[in-house]
Amino acid sequence: MATRLIPYLHFDGTAREAMEFYRSVFGGTLELARYADMGAHDPADAERIMHGDLATDHFELMGSDVPTGQAAPRPPAHGVAVSAEDSPQSREYVERLAEGGTVIVPLETAPWGNAFGMVIDRYGIE
Repeated sequence: MATRLIPYLHFDGTAREAMEFYRSVFGGTLELARYADMGAHDPADAERIMHGDLATDHFELMGSDVPTGQAAPRPPAHGVAVSAEDSPQSREYVERLAEGGTVIVPLETAPWGNAFGMVIDRYGIE
């Protein structure tokens, strides 16, 4: 098995919603495990997501909720880059990620020749 780098995002109670949103944008298979599924004893954490894994044909994205009372890292402590050719699909990715978020740089041809854009999504991920 090859070594891969997989982004892992942390949320404060919105991991299920966020991971389902990313599945709606990128497709793929989403697996979610709640703290209750993993034997957590704190009822406040029972429905929070202990681990989420979105696997697509091209990449993998993981995420979870931090336990109740623990501060989630504040974005933009991390960002995720999506690299794709300028195509209807890449434009759809940017448009979908921008729903409820903010377009920082519209998707355009960059000086280096590839399409480039920046979005902060509704979960604060850049």
